[in-house]
Amino acid sequence: GRIKLDDESLPYKDYNYEYWTKTTAKGNYSIKLRKKIGSSKIEEIWNGDKEKEKLKTEYFGVGDLEVSFNDKFLGYSLDLKGSEYYTIYIRDIETGKLVTEKIEDTSGGISFSLDDKYIFYPKLDENHRPRKIFRHKIGTTVKEDTLVFEEKSEAFTVGIGLSSDEKYFFVTTSDHNTSEQYYFPIDEKNPKPKLIKQRKKGIIYSVNSWDGFFYNHSNEDAEDFKIERCKDLCDQKWKIYIAAKDEVLIGGLIFLNDWII
Repeated sequence: GRIKLDDESLPYKDYNYEYWTKTTAKGNYSIKLRKKIGSSKIEEIWNGDKEKEKLKTEYFGVGDLEVSFNDKFLGYSLDLKGSEYYTIYIRDIETGKLVTEKIEDTSGGISFSLDDKYIFYPKLDENHRPRKIFRHKIGTTVKEDTLVFEEKSEAFTVGIGLSSDEKYFFVTTSDHNTSEQYYFPIDEKNPKPKLIKQRKKGIIYSVNSWDGFFYNHSNEDAEDFKIERCKDLCDQKWKIYIAAKDEVLIGGLIFLNDWII
């Protein structure tokens, strides 16, 4: 009774479009919309209720919805059984046609490469744990996908994401209280993730890059976290940027042009 059924998110400005989502009182799933910056023509690029109807499925779980950097492709992942194994689909937004082979048994996450030729995704093992990151070339078969990273420890799971300045991909592997990160430049032809800091039991860290610096949000010697930064990951000279403070938890950071939140 308290849920606002007709709801709309704030638009998010990308390079050429603004994107946002909405829900309606009639539907059960979200609708993704966009319009060119400066224009008033709204385009619906995803409607969960229509998709479910089209597939004639009882169960319909949506994992990720991602648009490629050239605004041409929509990547989405679906679980149609309730098994939490997601299948990834990539479609041409204009024609509505699928442009590559579907990718099964994934955790649902989709990361497009900046040249729009590839996607990176975590694959689930038989125990439902994402322990491998693969790269898939759009338009090819899954058999040709290349393994980018594999976590050997059964206790750890992996994910991949783009840095805030869109210059690096970061691979993060972690369990409940320990993490480890690797990175590679966005234009590396055959990605070979390089280790940032060796894992230490009980130490959680998360590195991001912005405006010529690498920022590390970590609880090493800082129970409630601190933020440090350095210029170069090959020669890590970390300097305190926001010091740890007793009884103050530093939750994380978001970068804008002139501000850090």
